[in-house]
Amino acid sequence: MPGIKLRTRVAADIAAAWRARFVKRGFLGTVLIALGSISAAYLPRSTPIWRWLDRLSMTGMPFRILGTLVTMTGLLLLVDAWLRLRPGSKASKEQPYRNIKHWAVLLIWSAPFLLAPPIFSHDAYSYAAQGWQLVNGISPYDAGPAVLPGPFADQVAWVWRNTTAPYGPLSLRIQHLLVLLSGGQPYLAAVLQRIPALIGVAMISAFTPRVSRQVGANPAFAAWFAVLNPLLVIDFVGGAHNDSLMMGLVVLAVWVAGLKSRTFGLLANNMWLLGAAVIGVSAAIKQPAFLVAYALPLISKRWTSWRARHVAVIATRALISLGIAIGVFALISLATRLGFGWLEAVNVPGRVITVAPFTLAGQVVQIFVDMLGIDPTGRAAVHYARSLGIAVAAAIVACLALSVARKKPRAFIAWGYLAAAICAPALRSWYILWGWIALPWAKPSPKAVKIACWFTLVLLCYDGINMAWRNDSTALGIALIGVIWLIARRHLLKNRISTEDGA
Repeated sequence: MPGIKLRTRVAADIAAAWRARFVKRGFLGTVLIALGSISAAYLPRSTPIWRWLDRLSMTGMPFRILGTLVTMTGLLLLVDAWLRLRPGSKASKEQPYRNIKHWAVLLIWSAPFLLAPPIFSHDAYSYAAQGWQLVNGISPYDAGPAVLPGPFADQVAWVWRNTTAPYGPLSLRIQHLLVLLSGGQPYLAAVLQRIPALIGVAMISAFTPRVSRQVGANPAFAAWFAVLNPLLVIDFVGGAHNDSLMMGLVVLAVWVAGLKSRTFGLLANNMWLLGAAVIGVSAAIKQPAFLVAYALPLISKRWTSWRARHVAVIATRALISLGIAIGVFALISLATRLGFGWLEAVNVPGRVITVAPFTLAGQVVQIFVDMLGIDPTGRAAVHYARSLGIAVAAAIVACLALSVARKKPRAFIAWGYLAAAICAPALRSWYILWGWIALPWAKPSPKAVKIACWFTLVLLCYDGINMAWRNDSTALGIALIGVIWLIARRHLLKNRISTEDGA
């Protein structure tokens, strides 16, 4: 029976991955992170777990310190396991994709998060509250969760309770469906937000190495850096961010655009048309997916000349691709009966201070401006810095569109997303994953990969310090930085990471 053979093969692949000692180390890391999430740092007081901990008198300072220590230990184990499994490492018998299945490793590492509270973020609680608004006939584009006082709104971080939703209409309808599936249970509804995130992770795992094959890049490197990246495991699986489903559909669209087969008939050399439709669906989850629509037609027909006729053909194909994506997005917006209210909320993510470079620079300048007393609003420098960041991002993406995208459209996706994320008014670790997932397609140099690895670790340290600060245990977060630096120094400074196909 084919079904029995498939289940046997899947079980064998998981067992083979489990026998790898560094895979077990990573699993222990995610177990500890999941246990550490059951602490005061990220559990809203209205959740049943908090009430249970409160009854057991486990919400005081000793348990905050214990939760932080457990989480930090888990982060260290996961980081160490990930770095040891890198391409070209001495752990050659445990190489993901080549010696053991990368999806099996991802499944093992993700398993502890499946029923855990949302990790390192409260966004899943916001998703649930927005779904609850739709259950009650209130559009999240018109009002924030606070419009419905009660357990759903109580779970949402205070800074987001009065903000409208910036997400695409399909994302909101999925949130609505999951609230219905939960039977109106607030905490369960938040945990169920992992379902679409897991679907996205599955698509990323399945198609990212395949796209690497299409472009002649190393699929083993893609499996390690993009799929098994601790940020992806923690933010997409643990944090249940809707960016996961967006990027899953983006990867699917890029893979589809690179297909060529007679079985597709008239679409054989124009699969980018189907890919553009997938991008429309992806943008209905989260709008940054639109960036990819420009690159899709260039995958099948490269921009090889500046002759007017050739440029006109390329521009027409790009406009068709973008038109299809926008058309599908518009149809979904109308079908969901939610419209385009997200346009009024595009500035919502920037309402809190993050590690976004331009925002931080604006904050520094604002200090001196306030000292001089020349800005009565107290926000001008930050506002102008953020506007400058958006302009810089647009300029970089435009330059990439006219240069890199011409011959390396998949590389344009990676660098374009990274530019957009870094220059945006708000920078979150899961925003960086947009570019990280596509980075293997750009065939980065070993030096660029090491920089990307260091940047990944910096973001993980930031998440760790933020969690420790919330638990009044900042010193443990600072200690995390030192230990992670020692681990990374051992693996990255003197060792080469192979990015070449067939390595």
